Amino acid sequence: MNHLGKALPAMLLLFTLDLLAQQRVSGTLAEERRVEERLTFQTGQPWTPRTNLNADVAMVYGIGPNMLPNLESWRQHGYIADVMTGVAWGGYQDYLSGQFDGRAHMDQAQMDVNGNPILHGGSKTIPYISPGESYGVYLTQGIKRALDGGAQSIYLEEPEFWANSGWEENFKREWKSYYGEEWRPPNSSPDAQYRASKLKYFLYRRALGQIFDFTRAYGKGAGRPIHSYVATHSLINYADWRIVSPESSLLAVGADGYIAQVWTGTARTPNYYNGVRKERTFETAFLEYGSMQNLARASGRSIWYLNDPIEDDPNHDWNDYRSNWESTLTASLLQPKVWRYEIMPWPDRVFNSKHPVKTTVTIKKSVQQLEQTPAGTGLGGFGAEPDVEKVGIPKDYESELQSVTRALGDMKQSDVRWQEAGTQNVGVLVSDTMMFERADPFPSDASLGSFYGLALPLLKHGLPIEPVQIESANVPGFLSRYKVLLLTYEGQKPPTPEFHNVLAKWVRDGGALVVVDSDEDRYNGVREWWNTAPDSYSTPREDLFEKLGISRDAAGLHRVGGGVVLSERISPAALTYKKDGGEKVRGFVRQAAAAVNLPWKESNALVLRRGPYILGAGLDESIPGVRPYVLHGRFVDLFDPRLSVLTSRTLTAGSRVFLIDLETQNKSDAPRVIAASCRVTNEQAGKGKLIFDADGIADTNAVVRIQTANRPRRVIVGGTALQPKDYEVAAGTLLIRFQNSTAPLRVEIEFAQ
Repeated sequence: MNHLGKALPAMLLLFTLDLLAQQRVSGTLAEERRVEERLTFQTGQPWTPRTNLNADVAMVYGIGPNMLPNLESWRQHGYIADVMTGVAWGGYQDYLSGQFDGRAHMDQAQMDVNGNPILHGGSKTIPYISPGESYGVYLTQGIKRALDGGAQSIYLEEPEFWANSGWEENFKREWKSYYGEEWRPPNSSPDAQYRASKLKYFLYRRALGQIFDFTRAYGKGAGRPIHSYVATHSLINYADWRIVSPESSLLAVGADGYIAQVWTGTARTPNYYNGVRKERTFETAFLEYGSMQNLARASGRSIWYLNDPIEDDPNHDWNDYRSNWESTLTASLLQPKVWRYEIMPWPDRVFNSKHPVKTTVTIKKSVQQLEQTPAGTGLGGFGAEPDVEKVGIPKDYESELQSVTRALGDMKQSDVRWQEAGTQNVGVLVSDTMMFERADPFPSDASLGSFYGLALPLLKHGLPIEPVQIESANVPGFLSRYKVLLLTYEGQKPPTPEFHNVLAKWVRDGGALVVVDSDEDRYNGVREWWNTAPDSYSTPREDLFEKLGISRDAAGLHRVGGGVVLSERISPAALTYKKDGGEKVRGFVRQAAAAVNLPWKESNALVLRRGPYILGAGLDESIPGVRPYVLHGRFVDLFDPRLSVLTSRTLTAGSRVFLIDLETQNKSDAPRVIAASCRVTNEQAGKGKLIFDADGIADTNAVVRIQTANRPRRVIVGGTALQPKDYEVAAGTLLIRFQNSTAPLRVEIEFAQ
């Protein structure tokens, strides 16, 4: 033992020199990842050992007094440091009180019908803002401080106008300026509610446009590009939660892209399917992420998908958080066109908060309480659940999160394809106007059944259905990928008549359009283009059918050029409350698909390959009597903190999988790291040798799976040789375990020949 200890430094020197002569440097991915800013997170705190995340960008939250020191803290630890701030709310009392410009602006607090301000979370002083023009000017001053402090990009979070607001004095003034008429209570008629929502949409688009204009001008003056992104919930969620936000229109006024804020808190919102109301976290998340992917595809601009290992509501247990995170994460990874991720918000909340390991306590909160939680805490408005023992994040969950984070940085793959799914290229048309019909006097279906009634029946049977943004339809070629489209004007309306020209051409070119609409939506009568001279249609659907060359009252299947139109005069929301509602919708789509010779397939699983990665979801409420889909091969399980090697994986109902296919890995003799619950850098490999640096979150376990054909002769971590119990060899791989460190540890492995 003493002899080996004296000889070890010389042996390591010879080992390193030989390695450098044969090395295969693998720093390319880390370099590409950083340039492309693939992984990001938001935080209101400085760097700590417990938030030493494997990411490229730290989005420092807020433009208050802690912004500059927080920016510097993250920069010092190697992160690109940018700034995110709330748009609809924040610590903006200096603006409301008049300290900013000498004028009080409390009349810009959103108010409900009773004159009560709509407050953010549990706060008694932070209202949601009804933005006047001066508000955009105010926000640009905070943005300027961020840019002066070195922020490279700005992220504007959650431009939100509650559907039940619109009684504040600022809104009344803006109404008169925008419409040239006196304000009317939004709840006085469908027309008043629709017009109120259009105005809310405009006001936040204007406010953000002011900031985009400022950042572009600043960047031009500074001689460096400044990017402005919007962190926003999906259209689907905002409509469901009764919020109006400018969504797709932000690209036209200067947004460089989006963060799609989809997470357990949004995706667990219950909906109806076949008469059953319950949480469907995976399916809801899949549709939410899909609607945001659709925006990115139309614009070609950047988009990040948010995942949250916890959620805003602190009254769940670790098992609940973990299973729902796996569902939302899988849903995000099943969107083929997106490969950037916000790995988490508030990492200190994830790694330092305490929750029960498991509890059966159910706490019901309103949608508005779920949304209105203070930035950076997620604790407002809920209160702690008494008499339940709470603990910190389980060690296994810490390891799983770090393994998954490392893999997320490698999702930009050239080989991306469905391995198992139902019929593809099917979409449900959606419009931002879905947010305009959500409040009194006649709100659309409470559970957004006009959308879910068309989408869930297809997704539940394995069709990777896509929400298709109506506002993007005029982008050349945007609709060409779709073979079947579903449309209803129940709960939404076409913002312009030009959409019908594009849609009619798509049908004539061979598309199958399924229109499911009872024409009973009271918002058909709002003052809009389809009933304004020279047009006089009672519903926008009548204009569409006329452009398609079929009768206004057409029902059933009709040939239109090379395509077809199937018209079913029924409410899609009504179908969600019926036991056979899903089968009726699938029957409509099957009929339309057959009419254009599109092969029909259903499945009880969705499986997507992304290079060596396989993502899968077993579907519940799916095809009865069909055996679960089974994957065969050799895989590393990234949802297993032990990074176990599997030879098969059965996708039972409700299961989620994130696997690395070992059969697709490098076939050379050189060993390589294939999965790790730590950051791996400076990886160098030669025949029979491997060196890399590893760092991670303090007080967590590092688990590293290495592909190699040979057993290790020696494993040294941070200068200390591991004991045999700390590593194992199985199925052509080596697994090593050690304690993570925030300072990189040199890992040196020599293999037997």
